[in-house]
Amino acid sequence: MIRPFLAAALLVLVACQPEPETPDTGLSGYDPKLIERQQAACTKRGGRWGQGGIGGRFVCYTDTRDAGKSCSAGSQCEGLCLARSQSCAPVTPLFGCNAVLTGGGAEATICVD
Repeated sequence: MIRPFLAAALLVLVACQPEPETPDTGLSGYDPKLIERQQAACTKRGGRWGQGGIGGRFVCYTDTRDAGKSCSAGSQCEGLCLARSQSCAPVTPLFGCNAVLTGGGAEATICVD
């Protein structure tokens, strides 16, 4: 008589256990809400969330504070110093291939996809 009672009590206790919020996918470190959190952080700091590059990944576009300012070296800009216009890039990241001035003022081409 005691055994059925203990078994029933055990079932009641097991049934009261809360289910985990996120099911275990078997992928350690996987976060199903990562993109949502990244987008929220981007817009919170004044960025624009959108796709970019050849792969179409989502990125946070941020306007640079020194956009259009004259520059003669990359070290003078928050983002890139564009070689053709010798001015600071308006946004970061800047996708595509661009002629830029390095930190020392030398011209180089960088490609960001």
